Amino acid sequence: MDRKKVLIIDDEVDFCLLMQFYLSKRNCDVSISHTLHDGLGLVQNNSPDIVILDNNLPDGLGWPEAPNIMKAVPGVHLFLISANKPGNKTFCDDKDKDDLNGDGGMQCHIVEKPISITQIDNFLK
Repeated sequence: MDRKKVLIIDDEVDFCLLMQFYLSKRNCDVSISHTLHDGLGLVQNNSPDIVILDNNLPDGLGWPEAPNIMKAVPGVHLFLISANKPGNKTFCDDKDKDDLNGDGGMQCHIVEKPISITQIDNFLK
């Protein structure tokens, strides 16, 4: 099985370390960023297969960057996570899946914290 490249952009250090540990055991290469600016740089430089993006970051809101991430890395699976799910559904619809570019190849999912092991495993599918 090919190793998936996962990028976690979240300012909660413990969450990132736990996710990194678990995903590494699941045959993933995991990169972490605690700021939006650095995370977007890693998106450009690493072309991850999966991006786990928090909304509330120290240097801005992550979710509005979803379309830019999807355009920068065609085929990426983007998981928007937050403890406080915003009412705005412009990034993903109620079914937790959206095709932001209209080409059928890109997916976006909203996941509320706390995240379960089942949800983490679903990231890898």
